[in-house]
Amino acid sequence: MRKLLVIFLILSALQSKADDSLKLLNFEDFVEIVRVHHPVAKQANLRLDRGNAEVTKARGAFDPYAFVGFSNKFFDGQTYYRVADGGLKVPTWFGIELKAGFERNSGIYLNSDATVPNAGLFYAGASINLGNGLFIDERRAALRAAQVYNQSTLVERRFIYNELIYEAGQAYWDWFRTYNNFLVLQEGVDLVKQRFEATKQSAILGDRPFIDTLESVIQLQIRQVNLQQAELEYKNAKALLGVFLWADAKIPLELSDESVPYLKDSLATSPISLQVMQKLDSLNFLHPLLRQYEFKLEGLKIERRLKAEQLKPDLNVHYIPLSEPVNGSPLAGLSIYNYKWGFDFAMPIFLRKARGGLAITDIKIKETILDLKNKNAQLQYKAVASLNTWDNSNQQAVLYRKTVNDYSQLLEGELTKFRVGESSVFLVNKREIGYIEAQLKFIEL
Repeated sequence: MRKLLVIFLILSALQSKADDSLKLLNFEDFVEIVRVHHPVAKQANLRLDRGNAEVTKARGAFDPYAFVGFSNKFFDGQTYYRVADGGLKVPTWFGIELKAGFERNSGIYLNSDATVPNAGLFYAGASINLGNGLFIDERRAALRAAQVYNQSTLVERRFIYNELIYEAGQAYWDWFRTYNNFLVLQEGVDLVKQRFEATKQSAILGDRPFIDTLESVIQLQIRQVNLQQAELEYKNAKALLGVFLWADAKIPLELSDESVPYLKDSLATSPISLQVMQKLDSLNFLHPLLRQYEFKLEGLKIERRLKAEQLKPDLNVHYIPLSEPVNGSPLAGLSIYNYKWGFDFAMPIFLRKARGGLAITDIKIKETILDLKNKNAQLQYKAVASLNTWDNSNQQAVLYRKTVNDYSQLLEGELTKFRVGESSVFLVNKREIGYIEAQLKFIEL
């Protein structure tokens, strides 16, 4: 409820225009509401939470874990065996797995390799992969990939924000265009209505032919149709704008009838600033889409390291010192002559799986690099084309602002001649049409 009040105050505190009942919803306030409260904006923030969760999940592969095993066989009044083993395993980042535990076994049919002193046997040692997995294994690769993904979520959030603000901006400026178009066409209808009434009175008094009233009626009908179409477009644009207004991403808000965008004459055009031109040089380093390709490449490089590591044979070496507890102390019976050690070795003869996997990853890397270069070229073109359009539109807007003023003076002169009987309804309509079209073009620019 508190957040709803904040939104209400934001919308209520908007700057008043000439009519106190109309409130200006400026672009900056609108974007801020979208950025903070739109569900997609909230969804973008969830990407960061997911990235952190992925890192936490990957770190779980290095969590120490306890183990306990117990087995007992009792038959025909005899205990065949009782085997108990428990301890702790600690995986490390360096590929070494530490292991410590205690086992205590007994029974008349106990396997000889499971025989331990009556007090049990403590052991502690380590195992390491000296071949496949020495420099990187699946656990380390998964954690590094999760860290890269976590970094990429920052860029992904920025990309989602950009897309959201871009779509919201399109909706806002379409609202601006349709609203100002409606005002221009409404003015056109009001002008032709006034002229029709004046022409009708003049025709009744015999100062003008009745054919002039027909000309005015036709223009009135045409402009009323255009005004109805403009009103429809304005209502649709306003409805679309409401899609981007939310309260805390849960409650959709409706744009009030009193809220209006900028008026066409209240905006100032501006040429491209040097700062914007300089930012074009940093496009390769800052654009979220290109950064996503770079993170994808980092992930593929991690995958390639893992695939290359799998070309090595599996060689796992383990060494475990043993100690019989004496007087309750697990280290009292420790001796360099009491230990277990061994190794496991395995290697595919042809290594086709490992070589094929490495080749596939290399292809993926080459494809991603080519995609990155292609996307970079496309974005560079779009950036340059956008700046060119900006510059050209600015020049045209400056020119059309003057054109609108010139048409206004031309129309005023024609109306003056019309009032003294030196012009016709046809010529006045022609001047008005030119004036209206110039305003509509200026609004578009």
